[in-house]
Amino acid sequence: MLDTATFEQRLINLEQVVFDLQHKFESNPNSDNWLDSLVGSISDDSAFLESLEYGRAFRQSDKPIDDTDK
Repeated sequence: MLDTATFEQRLINLEQVVFDLQHKFESNPNSDNWLDSLVGSISDDSAFLESLEYGRAFRQSDKPIDDTDK
């Protein structure tokens, strides 16, 4: 088991981390638009474009096959 001094020090550290997280959360302005939180979050344009293509291919693969095209 932990001795009292070690336990108290760990509790103090935990309280400081919680305080820092609360302060960080409160200092960030919340936006009503969810897109505002995403703007600028993608740093690699080529990877983003590739993921868009994967999504497009997935959506196209789910569409029913039209018999008139045959």
